[in-house]
Amino acid sequence: MKLSDITIHFGGLTAVDSVSFELEKGTIFGLIGPNGAGKTTLFNIISGVYKPSRGDIFFKEQKISGLPPFKINKLGIARTYQNIQLFNNMTVLENVMVGFHSRTTSGVVSSIFSFPSQKREEKNIRENSRDIINLMGLDDKQEDLAHSLSYGDQRLLEICRAIASGPEIILLDEPAAGMNSKEKDDLMRIIKKVQDLGIAILIVEHDMKVIMGITDEVFVLNYGKQIAHGRPDEIQKNQAVIEAYLGGVESE
Repeated sequence: MKLSDITIHFGGLTAVDSVSFELEKGTIFGLIGPNGAGKTTLFNIISGVYKPSRGDIFFKEQKISGLPPFKINKLGIARTYQNIQLFNNMTVLENVMVGFHSRTTSGVVSSIFSFPSQKREEKNIRENSRDIINLMGLDDKQEDLAHSLSYGDQRLLEICRAIASGPEIILLDEPAAGMNSKEKDDLMRIIKKVQDLGIAILIVEHDMKVIMGITDEVFVLNYGKQIAHGRPDEIQKNQAVIEAYLGGVESE
């Protein structure tokens, strides 16, 4: 995926200003910056919630900036949100199965009359959903209702559902928010597992331990503008980042 000169204005405010970068296949790309830096706005542009005022986004040699979210998802870009969005009264397994909806081929008629093709597809979806749940370490909870899960497991379930849509890229919006230390460690291992599947990950996160522990590249925004881009070790030593984001001290 390539972003070129992405800019968006809200009235007289420029929330994202001339942002350009490339996300390579299978990499973990961190997007950081202080509150109000434009990180979530940029996520909303990539996922189709907002249309940029200027600039383009290309994915698989196709311009996607301005496309609606469902079309961007169908092309292979999935997303999680700061506020967990699950079907709380459905089981873990059912939530993941819902994630496959963009990949199903059975039509309305075959579903109504339970044609053999529809039954085979549903069986495959159920089996593939269980495989994803096992990968995330939630295999003993697949029949639990989503609302009964711990906060950390709900976050993992959201990632499971994103994987179910068959993405090449997953956008993770502050996945470690509200987690304790153990949950964050589990999350970091899970994100690495997702990378091992060949899926690229663009992650917005405030926890520097998470960002510096898993990313291949880090891009830093401040007031909507790029102030740094490089390897995690380079970003940790960047004086502009230390002053703007880390409060004048280097991260641990």
